[in-house]
Amino acid sequence: MAALIRRGAVLVDRAAAGLFPGYFAVIMATGATSIACRLLGLTALSWVLLGANLLAYATLWGLTLIRLVRYPRRLAGDVVDHARGPGFFTIVAGTCILGTQVHLVTGRDDIATVFWWLGLTLWGLIMYLFFIAVTTREEKPNLASGINGAWLLAAVSTHSVSILTALLPWSGPTDLRLFFALCMFLIGCMLYLAIITLIFYRLTFLEVTVKSLTPPYWINMGAVAIATLAGSTLILRAAEGGVIADFKPFLLGFTVFFWATASWWFPLLVGLMLWRHLIRRHRLVYEPQLWSMVFPLAMYTTGTLRLSTALEAPFLMRIPEPMIWLVLLAWTATSVGMFYHLWQLARSVAT
Repeated sequence: MAALIRRGAVLVDRAAAGLFPGYFAVIMATGATSIACRLLGLTALSWVLLGANLLAYATLWGLTLIRLVRYPRRLAGDVVDHARGPGFFTIVAGTCILGTQVHLVTGRDDIATVFWWLGLTLWGLIMYLFFIAVTTREEKPNLASGINGAWLLAAVSTHSVSILTALLPWSGPTDLRLFFALCMFLIGCMLYLAIITLIFYRLTFLEVTVKSLTPPYWINMGAVAIATLAGSTLILRAAEGGVIADFKPFLLGFTVFFWATASWWFPLLVGLMLWRHLIRRHRLVYEPQLWSMVFPLAMYTTGTLRLSTALEAPFLMRIPEPMIWLVLLAWTATSVGMFYHLWQLARSVAT
């Protein structure tokens, strides 16, 4: 028994030491999938995914806190790293998406409010800590090695705060809450438009290899998919009147713009992945970054669902109804890969 406990402690310590900063993308992908299931009437499945997400969230926070205590230098090094640092935004997005999941699946707004406060606090901390750190860093990488799709997680995290803010009840003035949600939506739009320009330039004018074309580039699509959800949520709230009612025409145009952009990215990213794995024969194996591919698929499904309601356009439902099964397939396949990876890690410790 003592030997088993020691092996378990070594396994946890090793997992914490090498924890990928963007691993909270598991929470983002699972939460978005659960929300889509809830909106499509797959209630039992949405509850199962909620339970799995709460367990994963607690586990990842436990590993993160162990890493903070035992390996603070590694964690600090990741924060100032141009390539790995943006992964910390998944903590913010995962927290707020889980709060939205709790709100929609269970109706427990008291619990969802706790996630809102935590997500908002983490947003302020990580957003400014990361951008100050990379701005003041003396030695900076070139654009080819310093930027990837993960940078768009800054926009994703901001939109996740906007969505949860717009959904939750508020004891203060309703206009204040919705105005704050609108501001967060616009900040997220600003971040996306600023960052995607650099990413598009990197993809089209600099060398792209099978090693550099990693799964986080799928966030190019996921970032505008969650922008679609955030905009649609605000449109539905604007219909109730209040301070953002005057912004409804603007929100309609901007939200459709983002949905169309997400739709444009989808076949392009599929083509790039086919080039990477079929033409260039890059082996497809599990890595934490694969969750960055599941999240955009799930969020595009959810965003299209909400957009259909906001625009009163039922023809858009022809997209999410079949696509949810692709999302569930991707989520299941990635989960199997993750557990197999963890099993191999456990075996390596045992030997």
